[in-house]
Amino acid sequence: MRLACLETGVYQICINRPKVLNALNLQCLEELNACLDLIERNSDVRVLLVTGAGEKAFVAGADIAYMKQLSAQEAEDFSAYGNQTFSRFSQLKVPVIALVKGYALGGGCELALSCDFILASDKACFAQPEVNLAILPGFGGSQRLTRRLGLSLALELVMTGRNIKSDEALKLGLVNHVYPADSLNEAGLELAKGLTHKSPYALAAIKQLMHQGENIPLDQALKLESQSFALTFAGNDREVAMQAFLDKSQASFRSLQKTS
Repeated sequence: MRLACLETGVYQICINRPKVLNALNLQCLEELNACLDLIERNSDVRVLLVTGAGEKAFVAGADIAYMKQLSAQEAEDFSAYGNQTFSRFSQLKVPVIALVKGYALGGGCELALSCDFILASDKACFAQPEVNLAILPGFGGSQRLTRRLGLSLALELVMTGRNIKSDEALKLGLVNHVYPADSLNEAGLELAKGLTHKSPYALAAIKQLMHQGENIPLDQALKLESQSFALTFAGNDREVAMQAFLDKSQASFRSLQKTS
């Protein structure tokens, strides 16, 4: 696992097991959690990119050699730990962008779905193929895919385990954008750099509101929106941004304060 600062405010986590197509095992999840601990404590982080080493795969699923030896109880523990880990991406206060080159299968598709945006290369391929191993998705795929695409289509993809190429993924709404493979990293970095100029307080509030609102009744979500709207008015960033708009100047915002 590699954690690096690419530009001011832009950090990247890279799953670094290219010899096994970045397949996930317990050690990978532990290292990913350690990286997320550092991200949470670092007030310089404005945007987080997530990618895989090499050109062949983002993450080609969980490590089957590792999973084959698991008992039922160990499999439940592994799934729970993976779900806990991936859920941390939605809990981060900064935007998280998946950059998907090559295969995003099983746990790789689930990792991408855990991010706020998915940018894919024109050579990307997504699938939840667990059914071919007589199991089902264990890191959130059955739930996040349903929320992304709806029940019927998600059922089809999980039950058949079929591959979804990037052009179809875009049409289905699984990914946000598709780019030529050799320009994906540049496109992701440009999007991230643009986000670093937005108010980190507004971005954090938007992310929290929209994630919370997705799973509650509309009337409750609208009430939550009004409350969140008011909270943004109570912050200094709103004054800075509105004055800059009136002055036709560029607003500059301070980072979110992080706890150690």
